[in-house]
Amino acid sequence: MKCIVTLLATIAVALAESTEKANAFPKFPEDVHVERGVAFLAANRSEKADIYSPINKTTGRRIAAVLHIHGGGFTGGKRDAEREINICSNLARHGYLAMSIDYKLSYNGKASWPQNLYDCKTAVRWLRINAGNLGIDPDRIGVIGGSAGGTLALLVALTTSEDRLDPKDLSSNISCRVSCCVDLYGISDLAKWHDVAMLGKTSAENPALYDQASPITYAKAGAPPMLILHGTADTTVDHHQSIMLANALKAAGTEHELQLIPGATHTFNLQPPQRDLRPLVFEFFDKHLGNTNLQKQVPSDSATQSR
Repeated sequence: MKCIVTLLATIAVALAESTEKANAFPKFPEDVHVERGVAFLAANRSEKADIYSPINKTTGRRIAAVLHIHGGGFTGGKRDAEREINICSNLARHGYLAMSIDYKLSYNGKASWPQNLYDCKTAVRWLRINAGNLGIDPDRIGVIGGSAGGTLALLVALTTSEDRLDPKDLSSNISCRVSCCVDLYGISDLAKWHDVAMLGKTSAENPALYDQASPITYAKAGAPPMLILHGTADTTVDHHQSIMLANALKAAGTEHELQLIPGATHTFNLQPPQRDLRPLVFEFFDKHLGNTNLQKQVPSDSATQSR
């Protein structure tokens, strides 16, 4: 019975996170440059990335980059859903290069952990390796993600090589570290959420595995600065998940900011119907990534919604 409840809960999250899944032809804005279907994993992997960059970059000046990780309950979602396009387009308009990635998902109850985290960290390495061609500064890379993507973004930021969760490949000498993280309504403690298919076990069967995959486990001194955003009306991931994380980061002495968004539900992007979050997110990234090639312009809502 518990397995059925877990399956239904996972399906519900995946559906909530994939509002544009039926749209095979996502609408990309015309005021940023988008390179689609970029390979960043091994040749036998089907998961790809989309690269968003400002149209008017200053020649010879390297800009900062932000890795974006989609949500979907670890079983669904895609790199070019509406939220992902909205977030990455806004970042590119503000002067950043944004990389939106696919990663290994869990199908038919098969575990995808820790390969899904490896994929995200491989994307950070890919940005560093290709920094020259991309025109970015390899020392100024941030990460952002929503829901399951928020959990993975937190894990990218919080885990280090000492935690033995860095991918081991030919690029193992390249750092996976990021300078800062924006978490949108991610799960910080999986055991206090519900059983997840990506782990292949229930929390009762393997509590240590749930600890290993929970960002709150890695709240420690020296972690990158965090901006945590969560809606108070979120019924998919309760906002107390973010409160628990903020308390753990405070105890560890990690720089962080928790913003609870009144009345906001799950899956919001950076623009209304909840409050406009672009100024808050831009200010955070500007502070911690030191971007020096900013357009300093927030377009009107009508110009930036990707419907």
